Amino acid sequence: MTDKREPAYLLGLRLVGKRVVVIGGGTVASRRVPALIAAGADVVMVSPEVSPSLEALASAGQIRWEERDYQPRDCAEAWLVCACGPAVVNASAAAEAEAQRTWCVRSDDASASAAWTPASGTVSGVQVGVLSGDPRRSAGIRDAIATGLSTGTISARHHRQRSAGVALVGGGPGDPGLLTVRGRQLLADADVVVADRLAPRAVLGELAPDVLVIDAGKIPNGRAMSQREINELLIRHASAGRFVVRLKGGDPFVFGRGGEEMLACLRAGIPVTVVPGVTSAVGVPTAAGVPVTHRGTTQDFHIVSVHVPPGDERSSVDWEALARGTGTLVLLMAVDRIGSVAQALIRFGRSATTPVTVIADGTMPTQRTMYAMLDDVERRVADEGIRPPAVIVVGEVVAVAAELARLARAVGPGRVAGRSAGGANQDELTQAGRWKEGA
Repeated sequence: MTDKREPAYLLGLRLVGKRVVVIGGGTVASRRVPALIAAGADVVMVSPEVSPSLEALASAGQIRWEERDYQPRDCAEAWLVCACGPAVVNASAAAEAEAQRTWCVRSDDASASAAWTPASGTVSGVQVGVLSGDPRRSAGIRDAIATGLSTGTISARHHRQRSAGVALVGGGPGDPGLLTVRGRQLLADADVVVADRLAPRAVLGELAPDVLVIDAGKIPNGRAMSQREINELLIRHASAGRFVVRLKGGDPFVFGRGGEEMLACLRAGIPVTVVPGVTSAVGVPTAAGVPVTHRGTTQDFHIVSVHVPPGDERSSVDWEALARGTGTLVLLMAVDRIGSVAQALIRFGRSATTPVTVIADGTMPTQRTMYAMLDDVERRVADEGIRPPAVIVVGEVVAVAAELARLARAVGPGRVAGRSAGGANQDELTQAGRWKEGA
């Protein structure tokens, strides 16, 4: 082709077992080769040097690497040639390919290329390819289509071949933008959605009108649907031939009772798909600029559900061992019991001046972060009127977080998840600064 504006005939190539020659081993080749491997091609790469990722593929036997410059006849018997090297080399390879009637894609000069590679992507088994003459515009259109398919904005749900069953989908810590692409794809296919209170409920508005949404939210010390009732709902709807998405907050298997729901469904003969989610135990501190581990500070962290306080006969937590260690403690469901937790940790050996941060409404526009010390965190929580949901982090990493917050405040606010980052107030930073000063 001699003009980018010439129309192209779009075609899908089936390359399983077919020889594909890639000339060059730089950045462009690094982008092209994984897709060729995924298509099952027999990839031969000719280049004196290659990127580390391509060298790793060659070492693993996924491609063959001819460690030398391009030579005439390198394109012999190839079904496709990808010329990703210097312009003069690409021209020679393209001429050889043209002479033997092999399609050649040139990375350096689209107007001189016999074939073009569309901006492509795959969503739920659907391959999308876009050609526009402008690579950036093509990529933007591809992304818009892929996003629409993954979120259900562009939906072909009535034409899909769906199977009955249950999907346990981790919705992340709250911000709907942190729901995984796979989770959105399954939601777009759902007949029934059973949603938790802490799931990203904003995505429910994206569902098709005929999707049945069931609220299974548990209000602390209030109304709640029992786990047995939830299990029965999942089984009943799936047994009736429906595809059911159980939309949960965080990750299904991190204090989410996902294991119980999966067991119930499998015992009833219902197939189950599990989609991981960003757990609030890590996602919320990260969104607030709190690293749960930090080199030179701590090399371990512990996630603890505080649905019962220390000393309660139902508790299986070894608070004495946690207090003796130096690891970060990430406490979930702990707001109403933080006083007894702090007392136990101090009694068993943690310093009363251990830094603590409480992050309420993590990743949401209403997110707020409070700093304290272990011996006064209960009072601070009460004074600030903090209510669940909140994640509490105990440990020296909180001092690192305070330093990050001070620096972020000086640089200016960035963006983390659905909120602005770096916005701790001055009183909190003054409190946090006591740790750095050795108080």
